[in-house]
Amino acid sequence: MTSPPPSLDLHPIFRSNRDIELAMRQFLFRAKQSGAPMAEIIPGRGSGQLRQRVLTFLDQRHIRRLYARREVDPKNPGRVLIWF
Repeated sequence: MTSPPPSLDLHPIFRSNRDIELAMRQFLFRAKQSGAPMAEIIPGRGSGQLRQRVLTFLDQRHIRRLYARREVDPKNPGRVLIWF
């Protein structure tokens, strides 16, 4: 049985921009170092503003170098999948 992919739930910290950026940055470094093929960030469904912030963060040039590709889960728009 395979273990579930590393996951970051942003619900508890959604109000603080600085906390969100720091949590995502630390999470990406840890997930990449763990050797997992995929990770997920959960901004939740809502209005989509938090998801857009996550995607904007992931599209920064220096962050983009950490992963191979990213996409919003087609079955659950409240999840962003990241492949290393």
